[in-house]
Amino acid sequence: MNTYKSRNEVPIEEKWNLGDLYPDIDHWEKEYGIIEKLTESLKEYDGEITDGPSLFGYLETREEVSYLFSKLYAYAMLSVDEDTRSTSAQSFLDKAKQLGVRISSATSFFMPYLLSLNEETLKGYIKEEDGLSYFEEDLMESFRYKPHVLMKEQEEILSQLGEALSAPSNTFGMLNNADIKFGEVTTETGEKIELTRGMYSRLIEDEDRERRREAYKAYYQPYLHLKNSIASTLSAAVKNNVTIAKIRRYPSALEKALFGDRVPKEVYKNLIETTKNNIAPMHRYSKLRKEKLGLEELRQYDMSVPLVSGVRQVIPYDEAYEIMCKALSPLGEEYISTLREFREARYIDVRETPGKRSGAYNLGVYGVHPFILLNHQDDLDSLFTLVHECGHGVHSKLSSQHQPQITARYSIFVAEVASTVNEVLLINYLLKHEKDEEIRKHLLNHFIDQFKGTFFTQVMFAEFEKNTHEMAEKGLPLNVEVFNQLYETLFREYNGDELVFDDEVKHGWSRIPHFYRPFYVYKYATGFASAIHLATKIFEGDKETLESYLEFLKSGSSDYPLELLKKTGVDLTSSEPIENALKRFGELVEEFAVL
Repeated sequence: MNTYKSRNEVPIEEKWNLGDLYPDIDHWEKEYGIIEKLTESLKEYDGEITDGPSLFGYLETREEVSYLFSKLYAYAMLSVDEDTRSTSAQSFLDKAKQLGVRISSATSFFMPYLLSLNEETLKGYIKEEDGLSYFEEDLMESFRYKPHVLMKEQEEILSQLGEALSAPSNTFGMLNNADIKFGEVTTETGEKIELTRGMYSRLIEDEDRERRREAYKAYYQPYLHLKNSIASTLSAAVKNNVTIAKIRRYPSALEKALFGDRVPKEVYKNLIETTKNNIAPMHRYSKLRKEKLGLEELRQYDMSVPLVSGVRQVIPYDEAYEIMCKALSPLGEEYISTLREFREARYIDVRETPGKRSGAYNLGVYGVHPFILLNHQDDLDSLFTLVHECGHGVHSKLSSQHQPQITARYSIFVAEVASTVNEVLLINYLLKHEKDEEIRKHLLNHFIDQFKGTFFTQVMFAEFEKNTHEMAEKGLPLNVEVFNQLYETLFREYNGDELVFDDEVKHGWSRIPHFYRPFYVYKYATGFASAIHLATKIFEGDKETLESYLEFLKSGSSDYPLELLKKTGVDLTSSEPIENALKRFGELVEEFAVL
């Protein structure tokens, strides 16, 4: 594996090319000045939009500002992520953020103005000015929120309360990221050191059970210590969601969260019910895990250790890229040539270097191309990450090529479909071509654990959120005991009776940041189930599914997420896609058991 002491050592073809955004910082500064002037002109529309042409003038200028600002911000953000220690890059990002605040302030008048119009007046403006037909759907979509928008004075009060309402989330963020100090673990030399999150993700997979147990106890120590404080922040966050939903006249907090994507609450409930009706393979896997590890008692710190030991594949980046292109070949020539372009035109920043942002992501920039950040480690996980992020990247690229700016960005609801289809095609390809039985077992184990984390765990979280919000809506108390009891009950239902509970298990709710972004986690599970359905059919050579899927990748947000998926044959209002995914999980567990 290549390790680099500095960014300068990395071959140029393995670094993204920010010159595609701006040739140099002088051009960035020049465009900054242009956006400043345009932002001032946006302010002048406040109180002056009285007919079709003036409405069109405002919207056209706002879209131009949005296009230029997304490039400007991307350049600054990507520069920081290359080396987070660079103070000059950080200063440009701060400058971009300040400009973003000014744009937001200059356009804040528009939504209250728009919703103060009656629908006939707006339709009259659209008839009067041809150019407004481009914005028509977007304007009418905003109008959908009219029943949930308050009078101007009330909206102003709510916006002033914004900071106070986000306090529970901010407080948890500070506790979780800045203040928490984990317990100590023992190094291989017998020295005691403080656990870090990065160390924990490695140690919880360690073959030495005592090291896993020690890491597990050290990791949960601060959460148990702060349980009352965290229960208070989570309780406040849930109650805030419920209160705002009531104020905005939504039937429930859940329905408020689903409103934007036009997802009926039945989809959410159906996901939970179908999963619980088909939970047997998950329980079977827990039993298999206990047997394979040869344990008298299966505990939570035994749930992440790989069941096939001693398999470590070294997959250099060049080889990983070739494997990806072969594995994704069922998606057709256009898809593969797009992937080749990603590499040749330097859309990807490959290597880990000192100061570089950790993790991986895809950032699509409309009118330019996607930028993908990796920290490639020449192993199986890195291969999966490459395939995953390129799924997002091709989705961004095709949506930008085939959609106007206004509908090019895809919804979070469908975002994980493109990345997971790629992962499923990859695992199918690897299993089909791998002859070594140990590696096959390792691959199956890897995918089963991924399935468990992306699907079952997220559905369990989704049910926890649903139950806590319903309790708040009934005026029932939410505290440590309530959260513990609810979480423990759900954990047992989803993981089966094989598990012997340490006290830490029931406090699992206390460490989940997603609970402060209400009703979000279910999207991972629906996206994963949709992807399993599509990838299975594409892998089997179903031409109709392939064509509709490629069309879906080109669709951006040109329709609501459920409608876009229906066009590919995935209907999340029925239980079929969830049942199909769970059936596939059962087959994987059975195949693993036989091996």
